[in-house]
Amino acid sequence: MFDWSGWEESVSFAASLMEELRVATTIDSRICRPSYGEGEQTAHDLFVRYGKALGLETRVDPVGNLHLTLAGADRKARRWLTGSHLDAVPDGGNFDGAVGVVAGMTVAHALRQANIMLPADFTVIAFRAEEGSSWFRGEHKSHFGSRALLGQLSRKEMNDAVSIVNGKTLWQLIRDAGFNPDVIDAGRSCLDAKSVQGFLEVHIEQGPILVYRGAPIGIVSGIRGTLRARDCRSTGAYAHSGAVPCEYRRDALFAAVELAGRLESKWHKWLEEGRDVVCTMGRFFTDPSRHSLTKVPGEVQFTIDIRSQEESLLREARDYLLETASVISGERGVDLDLGSLDMVAPSLMSRELQEKLAAHADALGIPAVPIASGAGHDTSSFIAAGIPSAMIFVRNEHGSHNPDEHMEMKDFSQAARILAGFILDQKPD
Repeated sequence: MFDWSGWEESVSFAASLMEELRVATTIDSRICRPSYGEGEQTAHDLFVRYGKALGLETRVDPVGNLHLTLAGADRKARRWLTGSHLDAVPDGGNFDGAVGVVAGMTVAHALRQANIMLPADFTVIAFRAEEGSSWFRGEHKSHFGSRALLGQLSRKEMNDAVSIVNGKTLWQLIRDAGFNPDVIDAGRSCLDAKSVQGFLEVHIEQGPILVYRGAPIGIVSGIRGTLRARDCRSTGAYAHSGAVPCEYRRDALFAAVELAGRLESKWHKWLEEGRDVVCTMGRFFTDPSRHSLTKVPGEVQFTIDIRSQEESLLREARDYLLETASVISGERGVDLDLGSLDMVAPSLMSRELQEKLAAHADALGIPAVPIASGAGHDTSSFIAAGIPSAMIFVRNEHGSHNPDEHMEMKDFSQAARILAGFILDQKPD
């Protein structure tokens, strides 16, 4: 039986680590940890130092992910992995991603303090470049570090991803940082999936659900898949706003607005049916060099982002959008071109691991509720690799991807306790 009396010392260790991370990567009062940038490297160097102080084995893989391992009794036994990313979006917060790495370090600290040796290795991973969508333009997916580790990143994608900071490709940045992108290019996994029992990620919730429900912890059921149209365009005809009657107009803006209205109505119908879905239309704008108070808009650009844990709903949404855009185009005399509709399948968590985490929360007297993740996470890379995975969400005020993220350490402590309880309960495999 683990003695939890010394747990607060480990939570204090975590608080100090989080604060040092904040100070070390803050520039002009803002968190600055760009993917494969100086701030991300500073964060990794900090965790190397803390890991060595705990006596953890330290390894950096060919793409720069940091692996910190607490050695177990049987070094050949299948191990458990945990962790998250250390980069942050522009003008982001200190907790997104980093909390997952700190949670793993907190468990390692507690085990060290209690002189407990696990039956198998326990490895904490700090991934590179999870926030690739924010720091790179071009045709690519995100989660570069975890996907590279698992053989899911190609040379083409590394060359298509171009940094918004310096114009270099991801391949060049990995090489310039002192790592080896050619190993990744081969498409081979740098992790033997057979050596792993599973992967667990602790992360702040990036929405308001836990706050609204008054629950400190969420047990994640799945990461919503996405249907995305990144380059939608409504093209009609520019005209004088006072001289052209309604029946003669080809108004690009009202056509796009009608599509938005119909999509919102459909969204509400899906919700009434009890289905899991969120819909967003963004980057909605006219050409600033041509629009005017006295002009009928001739062109509007916008994006569409639909997310659901149901792959069938995403396919249904794709068909609905294409059909609706075609109808509106015909009725209004405009061209509603949705461009490429890219779909990423949902990533569903291991039901067995969900149940075990919920059981540990209950045994520890910690309120925890089931919750879907609307944002993507490194966990999806492990699910795609066939590795059993699960996530724990921590209550977080003010949302995420902004400098006002606010997680209480008492809530973090609850999440880390669940993780520790789970790891301590594992038997040799």
